[in-house]
Amino acid sequence: MFQDSTIRKSLDQYIQRRILEIPTEIKQTFPAIKQIWKCKDEADFLYGYYVGKIEEGSLHYLLKATRASAGGYVDTFEIRGIIETHKTDLQEAIKIATK
Repeated sequence: MFQDSTIRKSLDQYIQRRILEIPTEIKQTFPAIKQIWKCKDEADFLYGYYVGKIEEGSLHYLLKATRASAGGYVDTFEIRGIIETHKTDLQEAIKIATK
């Protein structure tokens, strides 16, 4: 999908920026996850939530950057794979926010 390395690099930078915003966003948006969502593992819930949010944002980012339509050009599994390369950073951002 990403034959253009500048698009791949740009998407990677977008994902990194989003991960840096997560601790502040969690503190403002999710003050009481355990009470509201009845979750036993707050970090697991937030990880899944933010993978989805970043995936959605990445798709919009790519469509705007490439001026492409959603038909066939963008592979969401590839986007998910790129997000997963930042798994440790994402988990660390969540851990920082939930301390």
